[in-house]
Amino acid sequence: VQLQASGGGLVQAGGSLRLSCAASGRTFRSYTVGWFRQAPGKEREFVAAIRWSDSTTSYAESVKGRFTISKDNVKNTVYLQMNSLSPEDTAVYYCAASQGIIITTMRNSAIYRYWGQGTQVTVSS
Repeated sequence: VQLQASGGGLVQAGGSLRLSCAASGRTFRSYTVGWFRQAPGKEREFVAAIRWSDSTTSYAESVKGRFTISKDNVKNTVYLQMNSLSPEDTAVYYCAASQGIIITTMRNSAIYRYWGQGTQVTVSS
């Protein structure tokens, strides 16, 4: 599976962005797709994930209520709608996918097999 992340950019605090993660080579049908982010000097952290089969979702506490992960079955794409952005959300955002992920491990980046190239999100104050 090849993943293409897009939609990043520069936005002012309080603004919104929508990231996209498109798959090629295979459908997401049996996959879990996650979003992770990495800020300069920090470790990569979990943001959100969605299990394609039943749309089960998981969010990091820091983004709950502000970010929404969703999927488009026709376009084979996962979205991350990000609202009320703050400078603390500035990071490179990566999408990742893998099969056979159970709910309790959706936040663990080590178990995701496929990764996109990342898209930069910069939030100015």
